[in-house]
Amino acid sequence: MSQLNITSHQEIVHFPKDGKPTLAKNEWQIWGGSQDEGGLPDLEHGAHKVLVPFTWWITHHHEADVIAKAKDGQIGVWFATDDDILKHADVIEAGKTVWPLVAAHFPIFRDGRSFSTAALLRSRFAWSGEIRAIGDVLIDQLLQGARVGFDSFALRPDQNLDVALKQFDLYSVTTQNSWRGARTTRATLSA
Repeated sequence: MSQLNITSHQEIVHFPKDGKPTLAKNEWQIWGGSQDEGGLPDLEHGAHKVLVPFTWWITHHHEADVIAKAKDGQIGVWFATDDDILKHADVIEAGKTVWPLVAAHFPIFRDGRSFSTAALLRSRFAWSGEIRAIGDVLIDQLLQGARVGFDSFALRPDQNLDVALKQFDLYSVTTQNSWRGARTTRATLSA
């Protein structure tokens, strides 16, 4: 796996299912999996929480120290756009018991496959924990992301966080089902 450099603001937009959007400190470093020939970054100094690639987790999820660090809230997982999460349902089911956070990576804002990853995690895997959007995440993606299951967003550094918070109040009525709840309006037929 090549070195991955995902940058974002030092704060994330956090929008829990039954809450209001807020800014929160981004405590998670995103690791590409290639440093130290496959070993985890140093969690004792600097950032104490790391998101590891799902492909790395598949290889290392049986290791006692990896499981212990995940249970301790130090290791979460991020999914690449080409990760076949349905193929690895058993690994995800086991991971649900230890992962404090999962993320889906947007390599470029035009690539929407991570929306499907979030929707699958919510609907098929009944993931109830935090799902974060990482990578090339723009303000324009927040509403759609929140509807399919994302509840935190690590925006690209050039995005304005104050403007981002206002995105969730743009529309008061939705006409489609969403992870956040049923439709707010229903069409009625008159006889």
